[in-house]
Amino acid sequence: MNSAKQLFQVLLLENNASKDVLVHEAEQVDFCAVKEHLRNGGSVFITSKETQKIAYPKTKAHLNYIDARRNLGFNLRQHLRSH
Repeated sequence: MNSAKQLFQVLLLENNASKDVLVHEAEQVDFCAVKEHLRNGGSVFITSKETQKIAYPKTKAHLNYIDARRNLGFNLRQHLRSH
């Protein structure tokens, strides 16, 4: 049994000209901060630390995945703003 604690990476992407990205690593995700960031127009990507070790080739499928993820983030922000 693996006794290592699960770490999450929360990437907060700013929706501005500089496209700044803040990265937080923690055992728990602060969903209040995530929701606030989304309300302020930013984007959020949450992943586990272990998944960062996987290298994906820059294929058309990968680029489609990136576009789909971006669209999902947009839809999530729209949903949160409407509630």
